[in-house]
Amino acid sequence: VVFNKFGCNVVVVPYTSTYEDVMKHQPDGLFISNGPGDPEDAKPVIELVKQCKGKLPIFGICLGHQIIGLAYGAKTYKMKFGHRGANHPVKNLITGKVEITSQNHSFAIDKKSLEGTGLELTHVNVIDGELEGVRDVKNHVISIQYHPESAAGPEDSEYLFKQFIDLLHDFGGNKNA
Repeated sequence: VVFNKFGCNVVVVPYTSTYEDVMKHQPDGLFISNGPGDPEDAKPVIELVKQCKGKLPIFGICLGHQIIGLAYGAKTYKMKFGHRGANHPVKNLITGKVEITSQNHSFAIDKKSLEGTGLELTHVNVIDGELEGVRDVKNHVISIQYHPESAAGPEDSEYLFKQFIDLLHDFGGNKNA
């Protein structure tokens, strides 16, 4: 719904889709959505992100965020309790602003494993310091651990979708948005 608000046409493909399957749709970008489970089990999507990196702008949320981390060589782990609820304060390290976020995840990217991956830390959880967002400016990749589509704050995180649309424009796609 949020992408439609920005004038995007969305094509949903299964998690088993290959690079060739995705590229048949001539996409302007790749969005890796949230979902359940251990991100290490999503090997087809990890491979897809590796192949699309630098060829398409990529945006991931929650499980998609963890998959992007794995595709870049970072490590993930199962949290002791996970993050649950609609009131998690997250600090955007680029703007300095704190967003109120919705979260529902048991796995996270290990902050210490970012070194040498090409990913830059962009967001941290104010409560426990957990990694909440990363980006790769060179390859037009952004990802966030929480659920910006849930708008807990009530629209604190909508800018992330706008940021992705801007990446599509910068990359030369989505000329109609």
